[in-house]
Amino acid sequence: MSDTTQPPAFPPPLPPEPPAPAKKNRTNLVIIAAATAVIAAVIGTGAVVVNSQKDDGKQVGKAAASPSAKATASSEPDPIPSYADVDESSFTIKLKTTKRQCFGSAGCNLTVEPHLTFLGDSESIDPAAGYEITYEIHGDESGPVIETAELTEQTSLNHTPSMISTTSAATKVSVEITDVSAQSS
Repeated sequence: MSDTTQPPAFPPPLPPEPPAPAKKNRTNLVIIAAATAVIAAVIGTGAVVVNSQKDDGKQVGKAAASPSAKATASSEPDPIPSYADVDESSFTIKLKTTKRQCFGSAGCNLTVEPHLTFLGDSESIDPAAGYEITYEIHGDESGPVIETAELTEQTSLNHTPSMISTTSAATKVSVEITDVSAQSS
């Protein structure tokens, strides 16, 4: 007998293809590239900041001066700022009464605070210096009251209110500055 089998109507299966090479994970490459970009940005920003600080407050972005002008400017030392001498005559002082309680003919209890005025431009006072301003209050029934205020940062005045007692409501209270001394740092 003869084999009368016919081949199947569909083509025989192809042998499996070899697996495609796996794609390399590019995550590490992306991370390295991003880190490099960040480092370059930080270095560039740092260079700009350092260069702007070297300008000593001069305008940035102006055309550079000629080399001879730079040599002349850099050979001259920066001027040392000069500040006003501060002493008793540099201020006026008044008292501000913040509390008053009178007892008829027995006198009054007062709370007073100094009101100091600098006679000049406060910018002429050394901002790094501090001063103790001693003042004397007259009119207390026990005699003069001596107090001290502290002036710092050109305009900041620290003081303690003073409580005094007068012999009558008609007693005049006055004040005078007796000493101004620079505080030691």
